[in-house]
Amino acid sequence: MPDQYRVGIIGCGSIANLHMMGYHGVDRVNVIAISDPVAEALRDFGERHQIEKRYTDAREMLDQEKLDIVSVCTWHKLHAPMTIAACARKPKAVLCEKPMATTLGECDEMMIVARRNGVKLAIAHQRRFNPAWTDARSLIAAGAIGQPKHVMASGGQGLLNDCSHLLDMMRYVLSNPTAQWVIGNVERKTDRYERDIRIEDRSAGIIQFDNGTVGMLLQELGPGRQGGTIYGEDGIIDVDERRVRLLSSKTGRWEERPSQGEDASVGQARELVDWIEGKAEHRGEASNGRAAVEIIMAIYESARLHEVVQMPVRTRCSPLDVMVERGDLPVERPGRYDIRAFLLRGEAMTPEGQ
Repeated sequence: MPDQYRVGIIGCGSIANLHMMGYHGVDRVNVIAISDPVAEALRDFGERHQIEKRYTDAREMLDQEKLDIVSVCTWHKLHAPMTIAACARKPKAVLCEKPMATTLGECDEMMIVARRNGVKLAIAHQRRFNPAWTDARSLIAAGAIGQPKHVMASGGQGLLNDCSHLLDMMRYVLSNPTAQWVIGNVERKTDRYERDIRIEDRSAGIIQFDNGTVGMLLQELGPGRQGGTIYGEDGIIDVDERRVRLLSSKTGRWEERPSQGEDASVGQARELVDWIEGKAEHRGEASNGRAAVEIIMAIYESARLHEVVQMPVRTRCSPLDVMVERGDLPVERPGRYDIRAFLLRGEAMTPEGQ
């Protein structure tokens, strides 16, 4: 084992700061290089974190630095190509931001290249390391609410963005059940994008898991939060990032359980090192990231085909893109806009303007 694991970060936007925080909290990990094609972002991040090795070309960084760990912190469109590029250089592990990718085809390509090169691939659904979410998972596994029957969550900003966390939350707190079927629908009457990816205006999905639990997700149809409510035969758990509230039939009252424990970003990085060293599996292992994307694509596919979608989903591209490009979701209020335009720099208002 090396004295220090050499880490490189691809993409120097806001989310990269969380990866940096995680690595700072783990012994024997050293971020030695960063890359970003936007000079201002590269300079600002490098100066903030005192990293001297800076590259505008990620592949040049991968070729030059002999990295052990690579974090992919780009916008969604680049998750697959940058992960594939990183895995081709055979680091020990790659930690890619969520969502894993924008299509199931991309997810599968990422997993193939990781296996082909012996690279451990994890997806940064870092809330799996949130103490409150983990407490909820432990309570459910211990039977605190009996057999889980329903789990409900609501979010915004598109299924691939905010809601990928919520779908991952459902699986995580229920100990990673497999989705059996999905039914859903979408509304898209504006030309709405999120980080240069088409998203819907509103959507809803119902998911049947193989443990008997039914999940319900609402997108832009209620107040969003990073958590949800799990209804069991003998109680209820309400969870967010700060605390768990437990209502048990045994007590007949709510119990407040504040979140206590290690920062989620640090936990995610620590478990990545443990995974490399064979001490533990990583709870963000790529198959879990793919599972969240598959449910999203199943919601889109259900809207496209007007049917209950039996898993696995067999369409490898985005059914939402198919619907838009075929004219099935005509824009009634024209004018493309990106809800993440505030992340751009300088005069740019669209990603193409950079």
